[in-house]
Amino acid sequence: MSLKARLTEAMKDAMRAQDKDRLGVVRMALTAFKQIEVDERIELDDARSLAVLEKLVKQRRESAAAFEQGGRAELAVKELAEIAILQTFLPEPLSDAELASLISAAIAEAGATSARDMGKVMNLLRPMVAGRADVGALSQQVKTRLS
Repeated sequence: MSLKARLTEAMKDAMRAQDKDRLGVVRMALTAFKQIEVDERIELDDARSLAVLEKLVKQRRESAAAFEQGGRAELAVKELAEIAILQTFLPEPLSDAELASLISAAIAEAGATSARDMGKVMNLLRPMVAGRADVGALSQQVKTRLS
């Protein structure tokens, strides 16, 4: 079942259960999908849908941090709750050991020897970790390994 179809089913389930919080988050995600589909006149595939969900999670994390800094803990809690709901639709995150082995394999495949080769390694890693690891943290690990 595609990610979009899973979200649609989750929306129906939330309506039946009268879970307003979950319903709002799922509708927001589906709206983001629809906006891209209308703007670009395409049908989103799972990879692109996953990228949209990751972006929504990232936005919520940034908002929660900003609310915490601004002394608005109640709004930060709401953002964190939305993140928890969105993460139920993302694939299981990779463990540290799995990430380390993927990084080693990508470095070997790219023949990387210095930080200049970081782009090659990251281009190999991005599709493998899509939705399963934070790309920013991953790039830090690759940079450390190549330094």
